[in-house]
Amino acid sequence: MLLYMRMTTRIPAIFLGAALLFAQTPGWSQPTADESGAKQDLKAASKDTKHAAKTTGRGMKKGTTKVYHGTKKVFHKTKTTTEGAVNGGKQGAKQ
Repeated sequence: MLLYMRMTTRIPAIFLGAALLFAQTPGWSQPTADESGAKQDLKAASKDTKHAAKTTGRGMKKGTTKVYHGTKKVFHKTKTTTEGAVNGGKQGAKQ
């Protein structure tokens, strides 16, 4: 009877141990979170850098264009004022 009890407890334990030994666990079959997470983080960082560079370039273009047009406008106003002063000075000198 004692031998029968030992065998009945060992057989299920052997099958359970074999099942656990050969079963694939999700942690072993998939890459670790660190590997896939680091790769994804690197991709996201490169896309963010690309977007930031594009945005900065557009801002620089817009700012440069505004400064150019503002300088051009001031140049023409100064030119007109200077011509008026010179012509006014010439007329004052003639009188």
